[in-house]
Amino acid sequence: MQNYDAIVVGGGHNGLTCAAYLAKAGRKTLVLERRHQVGGAAVTEEIHPDFRYTMCSYVVSLLRPEVIQELELAKHGLHLIPYETSFCPMENGDSFASYPDAASSREELLRHSKHDAEAMPRFSNMMYDMAFAVKPILGAVPPDPAYPGLRGLRTLKDLGKHIQGLGTDRFHQLSKIMTMSVSDFLDEWFESPIIKALMGLNGIIGTKLGPKSPGTAYVLLHHYMGELDGAFTAWGWQRGGTGGVSDAIASAARSHGAEIRVNSPVAQVLVENGKAVGVVMENGDEIRAKTVVSGADPRVTFRKLVEEKELPDDFVAAIDRFKFRGSSGKVNLSLDTLPEFPSMRDPGLIRGMTEICPSMDYLERAYDDANYGGFSKRPYMDIVIPSTIDPTMAPPGKHVMSIFVQYAGYDMPEYGDHNQQREAFGNAVVDTLSEFAPNLKDIILHRQVLTPWDLEQEIGLSEGNIFLGELTLDQLFFFRPAPGWADYRTPIRNYYQCGSGTHPGGGITAGPGRLAALEILRAGK
Repeated sequence: MQNYDAIVVGGGHNGLTCAAYLAKAGRKTLVLERRHQVGGAAVTEEIHPDFRYTMCSYVVSLLRPEVIQELELAKHGLHLIPYETSFCPMENGDSFASYPDAASSREELLRHSKHDAEAMPRFSNMMYDMAFAVKPILGAVPPDPAYPGLRGLRTLKDLGKHIQGLGTDRFHQLSKIMTMSVSDFLDEWFESPIIKALMGLNGIIGTKLGPKSPGTAYVLLHHYMGELDGAFTAWGWQRGGTGGVSDAIASAARSHGAEIRVNSPVAQVLVENGKAVGVVMENGDEIRAKTVVSGADPRVTFRKLVEEKELPDDFVAAIDRFKFRGSSGKVNLSLDTLPEFPSMRDPGLIRGMTEICPSMDYLERAYDDANYGGFSKRPYMDIVIPSTIDPTMAPPGKHVMSIFVQYAGYDMPEYGDHNQQREAFGNAVVDTLSEFAPNLKDIILHRQVLTPWDLEQEIGLSEGNIFLGELTLDQLFFFRPAPGWADYRTPIRNYYQCGSGTHPGGGITAGPGRLAALEILRAGK
């Protein structure tokens, strides 16, 4: 019989982070990953010979700086390259671009709107303030406000002091962000449709909400807190793809003695007398541990890995109400050469991020399509061509294109079976993008299309939700994933949760993994 201090179920980046901290503290730790490689949704795979795809997630910005420092990830291969420009083609043949230098960006803003050029510095300063206002919450363990205990009361007191210290204006602004739609919020600041759309797209990522839905302004702030080397709103590329982030964390975990096994699917968490004591593998093997931690989403953690009889009825009901509603898809392309965007006035912009979101109305129509027709006929797309800055991703002269797409339905029976749905969705993406890059169809060598259903089947994300649960106001902080159980514990003793379905939420943050490990260690487990 094998025995460990801790078993982590799932080798996604949060599970690996949790394992690294536990192993660093001297706990004998085992990570069990069902797939052939670690990383979860942060993986790099060679799907097409010699072309390496970042299958799901593709940019890095939310990775917590304390995790980078405490696990010394740079020593383990973390190598982030900033994306310094962005480009958005418009339907009228014009475009909008942003640059790393303030003068060029201001000139581009002035070309579209003098009002918005003057408003942008004030808006940026305000959002920096809001990011710093929320930052302490990201590093706090959410207490149960109904039964906080002494430690929870201290946390609530500290947060109360912090909020009081914001002052009236900043508090009112934060209240707006937490409740308004991203469309209404940006209407108060800007007038140009393209500028509002480029700012607003970060309010809908990973949600089945449109830009005019209340609460999406907070999702904007969540993404605005992207941080590289201390710079907020910075987005970057991990050399070798986002799988390199997972590999770096895994390397850190191994350096502290953690054992990581791939091709090791867990069938069930062993529970005896209300306490987790190990796991049962799909092949029937039992592995014992003092503590079991799930890096999976709440549905898998509580409705698949443990029997319902082990959980209180009200807790089961809360987990069943937890919203996933995956709405994002991914299209990865191998290209014979670079795409040509006629409206791209500076060829160097091809090395940055390309956004297909000409206006807020375009985003809202894409949302309406998905609500009533399965997926957006003309979707929003967030595109990078990583081979332009990282030659390890494709053969010389060739390229890979990574396209994040919204909106896509989890199940779209009106288009036939899942194979037909995937094909129709992929065609809509390529057809739309070809309107802005006319040579695209002629240079595609291979394509990989992933719908939310595919993300569930391939990666294990319930309903294909990239955040392991929507980032809506009713699913944040105290309520993520259920009231009374936001502190990484569960109703089963010695059974913990550390995935993005817990606070502070989704993205490649490593925040849930770190906070869960610190709670386990604080409890002496």
